[in-house]
Amino acid sequence: MENPATMHRPEKTRVREMFDNIAPKYDLLNTLLSFGMHKCWKRKAIRLLKKDHVRSFLDVATGTADLAIMAARLKPEQVFGVDISVRMIDRGRKKIRKRRLDHLVKLMMADSEVLPFLDDTFDAVTVAFGVRNFENLEKGLAEMLRVLKPGAKVVILEFSTPTKSPFRQLYHFYFTHILPVIGRLISRDSKAYRYLPDSVGRFPAGEEFVNILKNVGYVNTEFRSLSFGIACIYTGKK
Repeated sequence: MENPATMHRPEKTRVREMFDNIAPKYDLLNTLLSFGMHKCWKRKAIRLLKKDHVRSFLDVATGTADLAIMAARLKPEQVFGVDISVRMIDRGRKKIRKRRLDHLVKLMMADSEVLPFLDDTFDAVTVAFGVRNFENLEKGLAEMLRVLKPGAKVVILEFSTPTKSPFRQLYHFYFTHILPVIGRLISRDSKAYRYLPDSVGRFPAGEEFVNILKNVGYVNTEFRSLSFGIACIYTGKK
């Protein structure tokens, strides 16, 4: 499913190699990044789809497949997860086999900007902590819209920056000074945990991201802040 035209551009290659490098410690480091809240946030994201009668489900930038695995709670007929990092996918497949979900959840290497699915395929599309790594944000969002069925929902979970004092200042200090040190010690990849705080700081969070969703073509768009603004859940429909 790998597309040579998009998967080997310098920026995409750099991001893929970085996540390949940190894959063995990714779940632990996600816990540190989110103060232990990322699983709770992911469960909230899945619950937003509980009433949507999801039969076909796609998780983009699936990483180690947490959301793809949680999607089994929706009792779908099929779940796909895609990612550009083969080592992240390998770890995700191990988790899927351990939970005996390999009959339901299928992972594949694919680019968010060129999804290997037909138009109007999925009842739900999700991304957890992945859209800020899209090389072309609008193109990736447009591809997700393309593969959604009419009336179906996208749910996007992403880090943001707290806005209220003193939590904003405390979180900024942790994010820029403590987390990179912990991440370097655990993952042995100093670049990755400088990149992650930087990517969060650059991401157009809140209303700015909602406006991007609208411009791409999503309707009924909204967002809600989680845990004092550490993260946000964004939703929209086709």
